[in-house]
Amino acid sequence: MMQLISLFQAQHWHITFASPAKQGKHKTDLRLLGIEEHSIKLNSGCFDQFIVQRQPQLVIFDRFMMEEQFGWRIEKFLPNTIRVLNTEDLHCLRSIRQALIKNYLKTEPKEIDLEDVSLLNRDELFKKMATTDLAKREIAAIFRCDLTLMISEFEMTLLQQQFQVPQQQLCYLPFLYSQEIYQAKGTPPFQARQHFMVIGNFRHDPNWDAVLWLKQTIWPRIRQQLPQAELHIYGAYPPPKATQLHNDKQGFKMKGWAPDAQQVIRQARVCLAPLRFGAGIKGKLAESMLCGTPSVTTSIGAESMQNLPNREWGGEISNNTESFAQAAIQLYREPVRWKKAQQTGFNLVQSRYMMPHSSQDALFQQLTKIIQQPESHRQTLFIGAMLNHHHHKSTQYMAQWIEAKNRGSNE
Repeated sequence: MMQLISLFQAQHWHITFASPAKQGKHKTDLRLLGIEEHSIKLNSGCFDQFIVQRQPQLVIFDRFMMEEQFGWRIEKFLPNTIRVLNTEDLHCLRSIRQALIKNYLKTEPKEIDLEDVSLLNRDELFKKMATTDLAKREIAAIFRCDLTLMISEFEMTLLQQQFQVPQQQLCYLPFLYSQEIYQAKGTPPFQARQHFMVIGNFRHDPNWDAVLWLKQTIWPRIRQQLPQAELHIYGAYPPPKATQLHNDKQGFKMKGWAPDAQQVIRQARVCLAPLRFGAGIKGKLAESMLCGTPSVTTSIGAESMQNLPNREWGGEISNNTESFAQAAIQLYREPVRWKKAQQTGFNLVQSRYMMPHSSQDALFQQLTKIIQQPESHRQTLFIGAMLNHHHHKSTQYMAQWIEAKNRGSNE
């Protein structure tokens, strides 16, 4: 979201940020960036007045739930406003992968090899996703919007080939970083670094599952061969069940919130990201490469983050406990292997995630075309028009019923 804000500010757009969410303690103060901030309510007609007063040329919904809640209101009161969906990642893809892992562990509770689970085959994933309510909701929101921002090439292909989403409704926009910021901070050498690290919001299920996998099977194997090494685990909003995993004797240390994520990544010798399910691309791994910290992750973690056809990685990719632990140990012990992984990571992130980037130009070219000719664009998207008609009508009446009910209870 901060990246989107920066991109639009660089194009001299005036930005208003509106959210129904409660403000968290780690929230960025957008007012310092000259951005209007407003708190809005769910199922309330006051949003209609809010949006009509501002007359935005473009509205970006952050994830499909916001499109479900506010999309019909934008269409009703500002039909000419361009509607863009920012997916972050495909929630329905992450959800089905989580279900697959959960079911697999029921039959094979002691060990798991991700290559034995249908996590990467688009056809198999589609068959399972297409039966879920979450997929039907999320894909419908994509069809209803004029444009959807996608962070993952794997998901772009899945949407186009399996779900039949038109190409003109999708825009590839990965993470984009400023090279000057990272060069200014430097990268400590192998000898100046120590310990392993993990970073990720604890409210995100894949991150919590990764911590459990480390605690239960991966870290004991690493610690056995590297008894002086420690694993430092950073992340916002750690629940009691997470902080209770802290164990000084095992070198398994729960560090909680990191005020400067880049600093703790730079201090570590190796970043671990044993992700057994998930979607999108992983900011923790992109930033590890930017900070010169080799990583060990899974095929899920590295998805859509490698260059084809050689699929090089700034570290190691492993899909089972034993090989994951051994890869981490080798990277930690061997300076030559570590330095090669670091350079591969630098090359990878330079080619995929550094500004200026062709995806920036593609985004604004697509938006300009849609803004200039919204009707001709929408005429090619009949499925979206049909879904808008049926879904928004039903959502409108449900929202109005909830609003009337709330008004009655207040009286």
